Amino acid sequence: MTGLTNTALAQTRTPALVPNADLNSSIQTGPGPAFTPTETAKLDPADNGQALFKDDAPPEGGWKGLARLLEAVTPAIDTSIPLTSSQITDRISQMLDQGRNQEALEVIEKRSAQLAGQNTLGNDVQLLFLHGRALSALGRHAEAIAIYQDMTTLYPELPEPWNNLAAEYVKQGRLELARDALDMALAANPAYATAQANLGEVQLMLARQSFQEAAQMGARGAEARARKAGSILAQ
Repeated sequence: MTGLTNTALAQTRTPALVPNADLNSSIQTGPGPAFTPTETAKLDPADNGQALFKDDAPPEGGWKGLARLLEAVTPAIDTSIPLTSSQITDRISQMLDQGRNQEALEVIEKRSAQLAGQNTLGNDVQLLFLHGRALSALGRHAEAIAIYQDMTTLYPELPEPWNNLAAEYVKQGRLELARDALDMALAANPAYATAQANLGEVQLMLARQSFQEAAQMGARGAEARARKAGSILAQ
């Protein structure tokens, strides 16, 4: 991207794309085994009903630490009742929806450490996705991009990480990469309406950028077209 383009972009607001909030629809329709995390849901009688769920990780880094953290951020939770992986990620998603982003990140990191101590095949894909959401909400966009990039490598058939990756690229003004990511999202799911709408936004941003550059080069009418594209983006 040229210095001229950077100047033009700095003078006009870059709209944000619409990120996706979860992977439930894709996971439910995808090839089951790749997207099904281990549902560790049975209590160990030796824990006297205090375990969140059974696992063999070290106490402070495993279920005890996670249970304490979940109790602290969601006081109504009953940790004497075991939670499945999906229930835990549902609670994390609710925290993010409520703007409790730092608390959600702490739970995600504790849950990730707990899972790392288990001999579990594959990844908890929903947890990875929520990790990207939390980092983005906290303004840690480079880290969010790294999470989404990893997801597109591990699960290229899931459209949502591609969409959210595009949203992060737009925040950095990397419009061509955003367009490519949205193309991949739509290749994975041609009926993905959010990605289709976001692609339209990115195409308008690229059109505005091109008209701005053309105006700087003296092309007649280019400045008016850039303003028109900008006005559409502002609606």
